[in-house]
Amino acid sequence: MKILCFGVAREIAGGSHLFLDDVAGGTVASLRERLLRDYPAFGELVSFAVARNEEYAEDTDIVEAGDEVVIIPPVAGG
Repeated sequence: MKILCFGVAREIAGGSHLFLDDVAGGTVASLRERLLRDYPAFGELVSFAVARNEEYAEDTDIVEAGDEVVIIPPVAGG
């Protein structure tokens, strides 16, 4: 599954997107666990949101094949 990355997530992933196999059918929580395992630098972020099909996703949401999934890191501003 192609997962889009913004902000510092792009730096962690090494580009504007990353690919993960075997995440379709799982929960957003399991996707987060996979990201932390495969890309440990995500654990250094205070938090990061996951959006699914242009809406913020809850950890219990199911990621389906064909979903657009985006990692949104925390944003600092002033």
